[in-house]
Amino acid sequence: MRILFDPEPRTTNEIFSEADRTAFFDKHDVIEVNSFNRTKAYEEYLPVAEILISQQPVSTTSLSKAKNLKAIFNVETNFLHNIDYETCFARGIHVLTPASVFALPVAEIGLGMALSLARNIHGAHADFVKGQEKYGLDGNAKAILLSGSDIGFIGFGDLGRELYRLLCAFKARVRVYDPWLSEGYLGRQGVEPATLDTVLSQSDFIFVVASVTADNKHLLDKKTLAQVRDNAALILLSRAALADFNAISSEAASGRLRVATDVFPQEPVPKDDSIRKTPGILFSAHRAGALNSALQAIGSHVLEDLSLIARGLPPVTCRRAQRETVRMLRSKPIEQS
Repeated sequence: MRILFDPEPRTTNEIFSEADRTAFFDKHDVIEVNSFNRTKAYEEYLPVAEILISQQPVSTTSLSKAKNLKAIFNVETNFLHNIDYETCFARGIHVLTPASVFALPVAEIGLGMALSLARNIHGAHADFVKGQEKYGLDGNAKAILLSGSDIGFIGFGDLGRELYRLLCAFKARVRVYDPWLSEGYLGRQGVEPATLDTVLSQSDFIFVVASVTADNKHLLDKKTLAQVRDNAALILLSRAALADFNAISSEAASGRLRVATDVFPQEPVPKDDSIRKTPGILFSAHRAGALNSALQAIGSHVLEDLSLIARGLPPVTCRRAQRETVRMLRSKPIEQS
């Protein structure tokens, strides 16, 4: 297939293993695009391209010229508001992203954060380094167990399902709030459907793993956080916009809640940001999914779906944009390094 390949801000070597990179270029007619030749390349090759790999804007006008287009892959891994989705849906053009590659690595760090919040692993380490360690029971004054606890999820997409799989060994009661999923579907996954109020008020651990939408910005604010039971652990893994960080910082600083976060409203976090000095928060610098193995899975996932599309079959590995929800998503694109 003829592919217009414009992966920026990703790079070819970042998203393909050596073997997958060889297969990609050997099996397909690939036109490479960069910031220097982008305008000319799109004008010349978009009309004959069958596949577009790009996060650049794709307008109605552009699509009208792309008579042979079968699919658009966004390897930056967000569905952005820069594509005429309705035209794509009407013409049967798949809009795809391999975002699920990050689910497992983020889930693993989320599990690690939960365990550290439960047993104060990070705090005990810091105390030991300072010569202020506490031994035995003295070092576990506020410790709780993840095993047998009440766990709540806000969101249950790729990340939520991976995290739940890791948590199964802890034999916890797991409740899920996700308004985009039916109670029957959630029940078949082995979790309990629940309201947001129930998840907040009845959980010892709350994992925030939802996508940001037009409806859930600052879902966790002063009012909703007040519903969370004392000494509960709140772990933010998806997007910072889901939470009012002033409210979360206040709850953590007071000692009422244990908090861990891998995401922040502004990244990089300014050196003088007051959050850095907030006690009670376990920090991770948006690194949960940033593994070479995860990034190179982007390429393998794309290759899998390219193989199906070439055979006239629908893609199954990458996530497809859905008419009913894609316009509601509000995730920010990654910054170019």
